Amino acid sequence: MIAMSAYTRAKTIEDVTQSGAELRAGGTDIQERLRSGVTSLPIVDVAAIPGLDGVELHDDRAGIGALVSIRAVGAHPELQRRYPALTLPAQLLATPQARLRGTMGGVLCQRTRCWYYRSRHMPCPKKGNAERCPSRAGNHHFGVVFDFGPCVYPHPSSIGCALLTYDAELSVTGRGRMPVAELYGDGSALRDHSLDPGEMITAIHMPAAAAGERGGYQRLMSRALAEWPLVEVVVRLVVEDGVVRLARVGIGGVANVPFRLTEVEEALEGEAATDAEFEAAAKLATTRAKPLPQTQYKLPMVEALVLSTLLQARDEGGGDLDFAM
Repeated sequence: MIAMSAYTRAKTIEDVTQSGAELRAGGTDIQERLRSGVTSLPIVDVAAIPGLDGVELHDDRAGIGALVSIRAVGAHPELQRRYPALTLPAQLLATPQARLRGTMGGVLCQRTRCWYYRSRHMPCPKKGNAERCPSRAGNHHFGVVFDFGPCVYPHPSSIGCALLTYDAELSVTGRGRMPVAELYGDGSALRDHSLDPGEMITAIHMPAAAAGERGGYQRLMSRALAEWPLVEVVVRLVVEDGVVRLARVGIGGVANVPFRLTEVEEALEGEAATDAEFEAAAKLATTRAKPLPQTQYKLPMVEALVLSTLLQARDEGGGDLDFAM
């Protein structure tokens, strides 16, 4: 159980910045870590802080409060129209219950789901009781294919993957605005995100919507719900007169940070939106891959899912294809 003296409820953002504590909003991650005994105390509950649970729409941008639920984003008609590559994963990730409880700020700051980290009985560098990742020499069947750094378990944030494709920015207490890419870095750091105790995301800032944008999102996993993806891909496309004018491809489930497949993006932009061009670009998806001994099987999954999601975005789209500011 949590000692009540170690659990407080914040009424203002200032209460958070002065606390230096772990934050709880929807609780879908931290409650499990509490049960596992791997979370440090104290904890401050931020769910009741006013002014962080709204969506603001402007002609040239949109703002999403950090306490807006994932479900609300996925169901928002105007966000669906403008930002399909964000709302599609918000409709499909985790379970209906988790999407209802989970918040947009919290889903970006999840901790790794690695069983070595989540077990109170196992050492892990992220818990400060090991020098080297035990999964690297142990069981890493669900681990990374792109070995960027010390941790070899995939980052769990599907929404983070989507926001990278929009070059979204975050408002963070004490820092002002920062790119979402800065939250995760390049994978060389040990931490799951760059925020310090007492720092909090308060809002997500979306850029102007792209006219004619099409979105795609697919994930490979062993069952439809309540499963972490082996691979997931988010795609944004703008196709004009049969030519790809904009391509953004985010990938998750394969590295200790979500990231963009810039090789695929560059191969697509300016080319005809044909099956052949998409197939050629998808083959570049594993250019930077460095699979572990037990994760070689993911390599063909990456190429296949990138191609499938590109075709989904081109053929099925999402949002309002005639949208213009």
